[in-house]
Amino acid sequence: MNSTVNANSSPKPVRILIVGTGGMAHQHVWAYQKISAVRLVAAVDINPERLRTFAQKYEIPQTFGSVEDAVAWGQFDAASVVTPDGLHYAATLPLLAAGKHVLCEKPLASSARDAVEMAEAAARAGVVNMMNLTYRNEPTMQKAAQLVREGALGEVRFFEASFLQSWLHQPAWGDWKTESAWTWKLSTAHGSRGALGDAGVHILDYATFIVGQEVVEVAGRLQTYNKAPGGRVGEFTLDANDSAIMSVACTGGSIGTIIATRAATGHLNDMVIKVYGETGALDLRYRLGESELHACLGAANVLHGKWEPVDCPAVTYPSNYERFVAAIRGETSPEPDFARGAALQKVLDRAEGR
Repeated sequence: MNSTVNANSSPKPVRILIVGTGGMAHQHVWAYQKISAVRLVAAVDINPERLRTFAQKYEIPQTFGSVEDAVAWGQFDAASVVTPDGLHYAATLPLLAAGKHVLCEKPLASSARDAVEMAEAAARAGVVNMMNLTYRNEPTMQKAAQLVREGALGEVRFFEASFLQSWLHQPAWGDWKTESAWTWKLSTAHGSRGALGDAGVHILDYATFIVGQEVVEVAGRLQTYNKAPGGRVGEFTLDANDSAIMSVACTGGSIGTIIATRAATGHLNDMVIKVYGETGALDLRYRLGESELHACLGAANVLHGKWEPVDCPAVTYPSNYERFVAAIRGETSPEPDFARGAALQKVLDRAEGR
């Protein structure tokens, strides 16, 4: 699917509002700049200096201190919500009420209650709504899911999935001890649900998408480490979970473990997913932006425990940003949508004992 143009027509113009101008907002801008006939027309942030710098850097003509002011202005078609997690709900509802299409960062909300309300509001508004689960576009993930759906593994019985980060132990991306852009992710008072909400939502979506089953039971174990004197850094109380383990049972009868951690020393941003069926198995590994898939398929290979690499053609899957714009143009269906985000949040809440 090409989300930009076909040979005989011009694409429908789409005007984008960026809500929140922190670190991840730059990724949204860079992605939209690559899509034909998309214009970045306005930005919102409560921090005037950051907002001004951001708008000047990307030549965004309009700026606002609140979503409400942007909605009153109204001259945009869609919005990317890139605020801290705890503000997704408050930022998104006015946009939906105004009939604007919304791409929201993950997790959709800080609670299942809010996520469900957002999904219901989006359905009532009849607008395009998506959550930015970026790893959905990995060719190995798509290939693994295809093999499961085609029955190559037989009935899936067990799986294990891990999202491994190490930024608690090294400042490869930023130093949480001195940079508030990272410190807030350790504080529930600042809207963080910890490793469970941040990385856990990715690996939960990743694993269940591949397995093709949904979670019906979950038991969670969370751990918050002693990271600073008194458990504080400035205004931030460091009480969000740093590691999370979920034991889950799924609709198709499989069970599995899902792990998210910021304490996996040596793993900057890696994932490992293993899926075991009655007639075959898959081993998917994502490391430093590159992924590979191995399989143990066929009676002889299974008998001797022989694993072979799976060819995953370098198909360029449309990014979430491209699919969002394409859905606005009526060229494709939005996925993953807010309903998916709400379903994932219900599992995360239950793992947290809420």
